[in-house]
Amino acid sequence: MTDLNFTLTTKEIQSRIDDAVNKHDISDNSLLKRMFSLIDLTSLNTQDNDETIKGMVKKVNDFPNHYPDMPDVAAICIYPPFVKLVKENVSRDNIHVAAVSAGFPSSQTYMSVKLAECEIANNKGADELDIVLSLGKYFEGDLTHCSTEISLIKQAIKPSHLKVILESGLMNKLTDVYQASMLALKSGADFIKTSTGKDKKSADPVSVYVMCQAIKNHYEETGFKAGIKPAGGISTPNDALAYYAVVDDVLGEEWLNNKLFRIGASRLANNLLTAIEGKEVAYF
Repeated sequence: MTDLNFTLTTKEIQSRIDDAVNKHDISDNSLLKRMFSLIDLTSLNTQDNDETIKGMVKKVNDFPNHYPDMPDVAAICIYPPFVKLVKENVSRDNIHVAAVSAGFPSSQTYMSVKLAECEIANNKGADELDIVLSLGKYFEGDLTHCSTEISLIKQAIKPSHLKVILESGLMNKLTDVYQASMLALKSGADFIKTSTGKDKKSADPVSVYVMCQAIKNHYEETGFKAGIKPAGGISTPNDALAYYAVVDDVLGEEWLNNKLFRIGASRLANNLLTAIEGKEVAYF
């Protein structure tokens, strides 16, 4: 299934990324605010509980009172047991409820369990599901299993959005990143996402460049605009800018909004606020 349309080397991609980043001014508050609006505000901790998640939602609800000139984050991303709580408590109509599902973060469970978890989270109020590509099956070469699984989950949760996490940091070849991207897109993914954030190597701009190229090629073939979500280890404005520049360079202005571009993060929000306000901010 390898698509030979992708032939760029890491060195060539990095050069393009450097050029793309240099076109943007990190001191521009309007750019920082736009990047803030792309955030999937995430809490995926073992110790998460009803009170900590309620506190997170309250901060999101109260945010406009403290920062009236700032946009909202795009979504709140949590484990499935907290979906109903978030859905019932979030008061900002434009904020999505995203749940990691289907045996996150390893994707090592029965397909029937993955389907059930996704259906339950969807029925409880999640309008976005983040699942992990079955990497064991992928590296085994069973691409049919991987594709079938994504397709079945997408069918089960329609019309909610499905984000497929590639765990690109575990892929040693850029051709694998490209092939996995195309597999997910052709199987029904609405977004492709880099990482769970649970592995030592998470998002990197080179992999996201490859993933964006897959999205571009898929759009040219089908007319469907899929989204991109870098996630894992993105904490500073400069980190976010690298991904913003990549999306702008490969996909263009049409993708520079939170309908087609998300950044999964837990620390980035405060760091962007700090840069905008010119003083230390620890709101979230």
